[in-house]
Amino acid sequence: MDGVLVDVTASYREVIRETVLHYTGDIVSNELIQEYKNQGGWNNDWELSYKFILDRGRNVEYNDVVDQFNRVFFGANGDGLILREQWLPANGFFGDLERQKTTFAIFTGRVGYELTPTLNRFAPHIPFDPVVTADDVKNQKPAPDGLHIIKARHPEKTIWYIGDTVDDARAALGAGVPFVGVAALDSPRHDELVEVLKHEGAFAVIHDINELPDLTK
Repeated sequence: MDGVLVDVTASYREVIRETVLHYTGDIVSNELIQEYKNQGGWNNDWELSYKFILDRGRNVEYNDVVDQFNRVFFGANGDGLILREQWLPANGFFGDLERQKTTFAIFTGRVGYELTPTLNRFAPHIPFDPVVTADDVKNQKPAPDGLHIIKARHPEKTIWYIGDTVDDARAALGAGVPFVGVAALDSPRHDELVEVLKHEGAFAVIHDINELPDLTK
């Protein structure tokens, strides 16, 4: 979802920065956030925000950090940074896939209440089948639980997983699913990300989800 279907630079990434700033007065860079993402194990932005805060010597409760994160993300009156998200697939993208008899599923680290507003806003009529969130799995990425759910739903399909993080790549490996990496040209540490995704098993790394139909032909 994030970094693949939706540009979250001005939403999730900025919420991490604002949450850390709230508790510590420090500003973390997008480059530092990406450095942690490239290490793997930091798919959960609540946990990464908490890590940055603890590293700066602040003793706060994890649940308080989650609550503050959500206040910034959603806003007091529905006017939070979630509204800064940008939908990445171009017009006709899903039609191109459907003509190739492709089904699109979602396996995301978001919980349901974070995912639903974004899908309702950008893609209310797209028949994702299935949609697997953090609420639906016992173990979060890089565990492959969500991909196993998708494989069970479509046993007759050849499945590819498309993601932009090390944890996505490791989930694909754990599920035995070919992996396509996404590294946006304007992403921090772009060249490093490309190499990391390849090292983690990506058979292709694209700059944008709209390049996917060319890979599936």
